[in-house]
Amino acid sequence: MKRFALALLGIAFATAGAAQNPPSEEEIRAMAAAQAAYHAMPDTAGTGAFPAIKEMARALPDHTIYRPANLADIPERSLGIVGWGNGGCSADGASQRLHLAEIASHGYVVIAPGKITSGPGMPPPAPPEPGPQELVARTTSAQVLAGIEWALAENARPGSPLYNLIDPERVAVSGFSCGGIQALELANDPRIKAVVVHNSGLFPDGTRPMGGIVTEKAWLDRLRTPVIYIMGGPTDIAYENGLDDFRRITKVPVAWLNQDTGHGGTFQEPNGGAAAQVAVAWLEWQLRGDEKAGAMFLGDNCGVCSDSRWTIERKNWESLSK
Repeated sequence: MKRFALALLGIAFATAGAAQNPPSEEEIRAMAAAQAAYHAMPDTAGTGAFPAIKEMARALPDHTIYRPANLADIPERSLGIVGWGNGGCSADGASQRLHLAEIASHGYVVIAPGKITSGPGMPPPAPPEPGPQELVARTTSAQVLAGIEWALAENARPGSPLYNLIDPERVAVSGFSCGGIQALELANDPRIKAVVVHNSGLFPDGTRPMGGIVTEKAWLDRLRTPVIYIMGGPTDIAYENGLDDFRRITKVPVAWLNQDTGHGGTFQEPNGGAAAQVAVAWLEWQLRGDEKAGAMFLGDNCGVCSDSRWTIERKNWESLSK
């Protein structure tokens, strides 16, 4: 199986209680067809006030950057930063390109590990190879952190296009599937002010179903900020892991959202679909104090509460409801 299929499978071999059956050849081919269709989709610039681009920087050659295209329109110290973990911990920085461009269009610099290896202008993905293949992480949480630190350094460097455009207090970490695990590993960094976990959860202690990934449920006790889990419902292969996380988190506010999408979420929909809208609202609320965005999550009549596509559960919510 080629790396593009690995990224889509993500954390396909574990749930909170027991290993899950490997996907069938038919399922693998269906995922490959979906990935080929996604590869052919044009880039989108997002729906925010600042149409976004993706690029690679010479000073950060093994990462992909999403940012507002016209930096001349950006007020000083207004941009946020999102360090992103790719699905499957892949080394394709464009693997969730529509979602990341949507976030960037709302005034963020988003940095994903890996070069641009899919999407417009890239060779089409190869068909999956027959037979079982080992899942191996191709990126690390250290690379996600390196992206955040690069953006902070560029903000402080005279002559940088990003010089003095970033507010260092608006830093978040997020990720999809295996990349969500990377986000949780970094969440205790004091510079991180918001956490978004997509279709993911920590593996049970003592298990290692993916090469290069070791997790500890004790990480959840180190969380410092509110965290949101955006999941794909019971058919999401990460559902039980994420639900176990939600039940274990006791020290910070946590929201548990589900939409009946399965593990793939809405990443392959234009502008990242409904999950991107929710992620943006969380970032705007947590990093910018936007009360309208907070109304998506607060109260019995919150935005996602009245949206039939979503179910929501919340814990430790008292400090956010004041």
